[in-house]
Amino acid sequence: MLIQPFATGSEDGEKCLQTLYNRFQPAENNCRDLVSEIIEQVKTRGDAAVLEYSRKFDAPELSLDGLKVSTEELKEAYDLVDEDFLTTLAKAIERIQDFHEREMEDSWMQTRENGTIVGRMVRPVDAAGLYVPGGQGGSTPLVSSVLMNGIPAGIAGVNERVMLTPPNKEGKVSPHLLVAAQEIGVVDIFKAGSAWGIAALAHGTETIPAVDVIVGPGNQFVTEAKSQVSHMLRIDMIAGPSEVLIVADKSAKANHVAADMLAQAEHDPMALAVLVTTVESLAQEVLTEIDRQLENLSRADIARKALSDRGVILIAENQEEAINIANDIAIEHLELMIDDPWEAVPKIRHAGAIFLGSNTPEAAGDYLAGPNHVLPTMGTARYSSALGVETFLKKSSIISYSRQALVEDADHIRLLAGLEGLTAHANSVTERLQDK
Repeated sequence: MLIQPFATGSEDGEKCLQTLYNRFQPAENNCRDLVSEIIEQVKTRGDAAVLEYSRKFDAPELSLDGLKVSTEELKEAYDLVDEDFLTTLAKAIERIQDFHEREMEDSWMQTRENGTIVGRMVRPVDAAGLYVPGGQGGSTPLVSSVLMNGIPAGIAGVNERVMLTPPNKEGKVSPHLLVAAQEIGVVDIFKAGSAWGIAALAHGTETIPAVDVIVGPGNQFVTEAKSQVSHMLRIDMIAGPSEVLIVADKSAKANHVAADMLAQAEHDPMALAVLVTTVESLAQEVLTEIDRQLENLSRADIARKALSDRGVILIAENQEEAINIANDIAIEHLELMIDDPWEAVPKIRHAGAIFLGSNTPEAAGDYLAGPNHVLPTMGTARYSSALGVETFLKKSSIISYSRQALVEDADHIRLLAGLEGLTAHANSVTERLQDK
């Protein structure tokens, strides 16, 4: 049995829950130290350091001239993908574009009768770094990461979108990634990965420009590098292993539940798949289905290890308890495989994304539904949100006073300034009132 089910009220069930509630995982010391050294090397040595690390870990023959994807490589990419891919890509872009356009914020102004004008001006950052993982040496190109990172930045109006992805051993980038990037207007693409790629985006090199925002998933070195440079620019989030929690009642189908747990588990041996059900017999049916479906998976070993090491099945007393547990865990992907999922939606307080009903696999959200799949993990959904257009926007306050407005507010401003002991603040008002 890959996973031992436990009742939520049992001692083992309580231990499982406590582990889930406290699953945030900071980077290990050796990872932090190594990343810190890499960042310092890139900061001081620029391209030379990026090239050195890239040659050591990714492409031994990569040249300085090959650090940026050339115009020829961009054109050639279209000859290396088929029409089916282009059709699917167009559909995905359309869906993601349409959804994220609704997120765009407008500047606004508020006026008062005395001539005061206040407001908020919304502007995009100048440059954004879009990090796309290598995907098993380029053999499994993560096209969805290109779209989920690049489309919101484009809608926000970011002038310079810079994409980084590690090359394969031959120094090439998957044509699927290159075509996807071009189809959304991204053409500045560089062959650099891991912590040295993030460091290059943060500090800039002779070839790779510095940016204001870095987004995109990656391994622990990418995540730690983003964390270490987050004091000097914005990052999307500190992401941990991918995770799903499925709340299931008697209406749920065991093969659907098992399929979605496996879909999450195949990401990574550290991926987290959780089932909270009110039906004890369903737990056993799901385990049987997991064994059956594992036989047909290309990444069965990864999925099996993830479920064996980290998979959780809990039997809840009722649906209310199951929903409460889901809120406390604050999972990245929450699936409601229950009789009336829409009735439960108002009760959900914390989740990165919510998938409703038996016909809504989490994979739909990964690729084609439209909402962003870059989501908070490790319980951070309690206070953070999915990547979106707002990730690439900044807001400036606007304040304009008329003479009448300043006269009316003067005493209030000076009173508060006096309480804080800031006499120059108060005097800046008084000096203006003395003008004739």
